[in-house]
Amino acid sequence: MTHSIDTSPVPAPESAGDAPRRYFVTSFGCQMNVYDGERMGEMLAAQGMSQAESRDEADLVILNTCHIREKAVARVYSDIGRLKREDGSKPMIAVAGCVAQAEGEEIAKRARSVDIVVGPQAYHRLPELIEQARRGETAIDTDMPAATKFGALPDRARQQRPSAFLTVQEGCDKFCTYCVVPYTRGAEISRPYADLVAEARALVEAGVKEITLLGQNVNAWTGQDDRGRAKGLEGLIEALADMAGLERIRYTTSHPNDMTDALIAAHRDIPKLMPYLHLPVQAGSDRILKAMNRSHTAASYLKLIDRIRAAKPDIAMSGDFIVGFPGETEADFQATLDIVRDTNYAQAFSFKYSPRPGTPAADMEDQIAPEIMDERLQRLQDLLNSQQHAFNMATVGKRMKVLLERTGRKPGQLVGKSPWLQSVHVTDESAKIGDLIEVEIVSAGPNSLAGEPLALVAA
Repeated sequence: MTHSIDTSPVPAPESAGDAPRRYFVTSFGCQMNVYDGERMGEMLAAQGMSQAESRDEADLVILNTCHIREKAVARVYSDIGRLKREDGSKPMIAVAGCVAQAEGEEIAKRARSVDIVVGPQAYHRLPELIEQARRGETAIDTDMPAATKFGALPDRARQQRPSAFLTVQEGCDKFCTYCVVPYTRGAEISRPYADLVAEARALVEAGVKEITLLGQNVNAWTGQDDRGRAKGLEGLIEALADMAGLERIRYTTSHPNDMTDALIAAHRDIPKLMPYLHLPVQAGSDRILKAMNRSHTAASYLKLIDRIRAAKPDIAMSGDFIVGFPGETEADFQATLDIVRDTNYAQAFSFKYSPRPGTPAADMEDQIAPEIMDERLQRLQDLLNSQQHAFNMATVGKRMKVLLERTGRKPGQLVGKSPWLQSVHVTDESAKIGDLIEVEIVSAGPNSLAGEPLALVAA
């Protein structure tokens, strides 16, 4: 898809030359973008800015972008155009994240209303870039410095939710042929153990009861504890599990090659580690997996699933799938359906292959026709949806603890998460957001559960 270049004059912000006072961040894509968006907001708040209720009320709008799929890129340019207001004015506009990293100065050429372009490894320099924009310059920073951004960020702000994300690892060294992450997020880096423990402790002291550890390959995290001992992700999880007040730990996204025996054992041995694992396989055909540069086979993946379930029989499996990768035949696609049936997922995400510029797969022969991809995706999603519905139905009659996270649509209704990451609707006027309550599941639908409260569980 091509995007027209906007070369028309652009009106200055309403307060040209003045520092923006109110910001609004919109994050697209993965949970790591959500974390980055929160951290940008905290950094701007530390500079004295306040969060606007909407884009229309903001002096600075940050579009924190995702580059995984072509439509996501198109949406960014569409959103930029919509930020122009009826009176012809506009806020200061910053494009951040992976699209900013991949397209850099091209964004400023195509959309002259953009004031700031900043990559995911450079957003700690936002205050300096805002100052440049105030001087009338287009501020662009897509550097990937050796020193990570995390040391330059302010302490975590008090969270308004009982659950929080914590990025522990960034970047990827796997170089799957369809993926832009190594080019937009850089090489794999692990944040220091001490920094992560300190950030987690601050979150818990602020009222967070569930932390999800994030990384492009989160289970590749390594570090040294305060005694200099080498630790893998299981060691970090073990340290967090010792924190009083932290009730639940999750992590995503994992790579099959980094799923160690010690991490598998952690699912068996650490009660606070929730029985849910997102472990993408992407395809069921060994020929396609090789073309993707995935370093596992269908057989090795299924063997790994067996080992995980032997350690934690009630674990819920989740995955990612790409349909229509270049050269995929009907037999290859049938192999994907086979691995889905063999694994029996509780949840999964599936997408049509989307060629990303600069990746090897974009230049491969035998690109699949869109109508074939559409038809295959529908068949795959029908199977995945039926498995998810069956998993949800199997919970009816079970008792479980639910962490209440938000209000529901009905009076007195609250919505929380089960240990298996299912949304659970509960009506209990005595409970509040942040409570961990025990419920009995009384009904299930394709996407959520309904629970009857039994007792408030002391935190």
